[in-house]
Amino acid sequence: MTYPFKIEFEKPDLEQLTAGHTVVDFHFHTHYSDGMNSVATIAERAAELNIGVAITDHNAIDGALEMDAVHDVLSIPGIEITSSEGTHLLVYFYDVESLKWFYRKEIVPFMGKGIMTSVSLNLKELIRRAWQYRSVIIFPHPYCGVYTGVCNLQFSREAIQDLLAMGDGVEVINGENLNKWNLQCAVLGFNLGKTVTGGSDGHTLFYLGKVVTYAECAPTREAFLDAVKAGRTRVMGKEIHILRKAASNSMKLRSNISNYPDLFEKNIRYGCTVFNAKSKSLRDRMKKRFNGARVQKE
Repeated sequence: MTYPFKIEFEKPDLEQLTAGHTVVDFHFHTHYSDGMNSVATIAERAAELNIGVAITDHNAIDGALEMDAVHDVLSIPGIEITSSEGTHLLVYFYDVESLKWFYRKEIVPFMGKGIMTSVSLNLKELIRRAWQYRSVIIFPHPYCGVYTGVCNLQFSREAIQDLLAMGDGVEVINGENLNKWNLQCAVLGFNLGKTVTGGSDGHTLFYLGKVVTYAECAPTREAFLDAVKAGRTRVMGKEIHILRKAASNSMKLRSNISNYPDLFEKNIRYGCTVFNAKSKSLRDRMKKRFNGARVQKE
């Protein structure tokens, strides 16, 4: 079956999709970071659904390495890194050895107090370092409610444009994101003209396969990542129901308890940034109105 759009906000019919495409949930977490499930459990479910999966734990690679050893499921080795600004970056690798070297050389020396805290490298430097490896660089949930997406108020408009130009593409549907943010991500992906990806961002097994990236290519890691690089991917999926999100977020908060001080500091800092930006916007609007009224009077 031929699908007319690159981005479709509907529940994937996996049986139909997998009949003619290689299908991957391109963003999933295990218990090695803030997910609930083991790699074995995730692999078993992926095999049942006949889809591939990219394990992208936060600042950790044990899950991706373990999934690589599962031979009956297509796996994409990856990592979701939290930059010093608190913004997330997805990096995928063609082979696990490259992932290991990247992690040992570019992540471990710059780690924070725990895997869920920021590394000390900023987003631009992380991208530059990822360039040195055979990798695919994606901005996850570029629009979202906080600073974890690249399109946030910590960066100027020019800085965001520069950063987006450095990556291979953007995640346009994220199962944990709100629909209004995903719609903005989809518009961004369309306007950028780069590759688009999607993933459930699952932290529990229920999420697996709810948002997928798919392509007409051989069911191999090399062929699939080549399709991503070349912009030949399509995305299908829908956001997880709000009650499921609440349960997932509650579980993530419990697993993140040691990270509360870091999160609190980031939230305070970002809150101040948002307040200052909105205050400036209000001042600019008032000044514009005042100047307009003066011109009319004169």
